[in-house]
Amino acid sequence: MAVGRSAALKVDWAKISTSLGLKGQTATSLQAFKKRNDDARRKLQLLSEQAQEVDFRHYRSVLQNQSVVDEIETHFKSFKPATYDVGRQIKAIEAFEGQAVRNAEVTKGKVDEELRDLEKTLRNIETARPFEDLT
Repeated sequence: MAVGRSAALKVDWAKISTSLGLKGQTATSLQAFKKRNDDARRKLQLLSEQAQEVDFRHYRSVLQNQSVVDEIETHFKSFKPATYDVGRQIKAIEAFEGQAVRNAEVTKGKVDEELRDLEKTLRNIETARPFEDLT
């Protein structure tokens, strides 16, 4: 998990957008993903900074009903965090990745077509008769 976390911190989001020349839905999707990533990282940071210990001695000294504190402490000590199947999230990420790849391929096709048109236009300009010959 630490390796994934350190790799995620090294992602240069601005460089990805500019170097790939992302536009439209692809850029919007990437920005939304970055926002979700930042929000999750902030929430994780806040939760990890919170105190994780419960001082049951304090509650025993404050409350008269000791059995309630004993029962809560028993439940607290026997608590086991639930485990989740992250398969659904992974499938969603893979679907997002697939859509991003398809969008990138469409964008690449459009850019290649535009480049061919521009090269054709440039060849026409270079091979055109000089302006002086036209008059």
